[in-house]
Order: sequence, then C-alpha cells, then structure tokens
Amino acid sequence: MPSVAVVVPAGGTGIRLGRRTPKQYLRVAGIPILLATVRRFLRHPSVRAVVVAAPAGRLARTRALLGRSRRVSLVVVEGGATRQESVWRALQAAPEDVDIVLVHDAVRPFITARLVDDVIAAAAEHGAAVCALPIAETVKRARHGLVVETVDRAGLVTVQTPQGFRAAVLREAHDKARRDGVEGTDDAMLVERLGHAVRVVAGHPENVKITTADDLRRARRRP
Repeated sequence: MPSVAVVVPAGGTGIRLGRRTPKQYLRVAGIPILLATVRRFLRHPSVRAVVVAAPAGRLARTRALLGRSRRVSLVVVEGGATRQESVWRALQAAPEDVDIVLVHDAVRPFITARLVDDVIAAAAEHGAAVCALPIAETVKRARHGLVVETVDRAGLVTVQTPQGFRAAVLREAHDKARRDGVEGTDDAMLVERLGHAVRVVAGHPENVKITTADDLRRARRRP
C-alpha cells in the first residue's frame, strides 16, 4: 500500500460559529473536535505522518492536546493567515518520501476508514482525487435578491475532504499558486490549474464539516 502523510489545516478562528474558542477545540462527545479528527488517521495503517497547522497562539496547547503516537509521526506547525497558507506550511513539515498526501478539514471528525481507503486508492491510481456527493436540491443563481436562472444540476457535486494527491503533484500545485498569487477554494483547484485530472469518488453523508452553531448542535446529538 502507498505511504501516506495527512495534512490538517487547523489554523482558523471559527468566526462563523460565534465562539471565543476556535471551533476545532470545542468538544463533541467529550472530545475536542481536532483530536477526534486526528485520531481517525492515527489508526489508519497507511498513514506515516500527520501534520497539523494550528493557530500561532495555540501551538503548545495543541501539541499537549494531541499527545504522541508510537507509530505515526505527529507534528504541529504554525498555521498561516489562510487555509491555503496553512496547507503549504504543513506540507513543508511532511516527510518528503511519502507517496500520497491527504488534506483533511480539522472539523470533519466523522470521516470513515472506508472513505480514506477510497481516496488513497484513487489518488495513487490517478494522481489526484476528491470525495464528493451529488447535489440533490434544485440549484438557482441569484443576484440582488432575485433568481437569475435555474442551473442544471446534472454532474454537479459538493466536495468533501479528505482530498488526496501524489505528493509531488500537490507540492507543485502549491508552489505554482504561490508564484502566480492565486488563492484557491480547495487544494484540488490548485491541482486543476496544472492541467491535472482529478478523480471523484463517492463521499459519505455523515462526513459533515462543523462550521456553524447548528452544525455543532447536530454533531453533539449524534449517537
């Protein structure tokens, strides 16, 4: 199986959640969300390293929170002003000899091992992969409070993480984005700019991102 490093951008302040504590440090089922997320990858047999990009003022606390792993290299680095910058900084601390790099949101703690397997396999075969769900609702484009058009949703998907890439591909994509002054909405977008195809595998409905107060309440009600 390919060797894998996991990059977890966790440098955000969680403004949309309306809490003083960044959302990745809030608790779900008695465990900080960031810790629950990282543990999912520490258990995966292909993962050799996990690199977390944390807020500058929380580096020591994050290291204490995550502790140590006997099998996996667990590193905490200072995150950047943007998610993309945090991923780039974490990439600099990831082992250079891994085959695959996964990038996963710090606040998606319900990722399954099966989904990780699927993304790793697709990234190893195709060079780049995302997991995604088809859009079920009607999609409309609006402007100034009025509907402009109804968008054909055929082929449209909502993308989750992890996103997986051959390590050299992701490093090249980030380096090019920095040279070009481009800020992408996700890492796959940066890889797409290289002209590289990105494979889509089926996501999981439970693989939710905890972004708002409602998301947090729903996550805390999970059995």
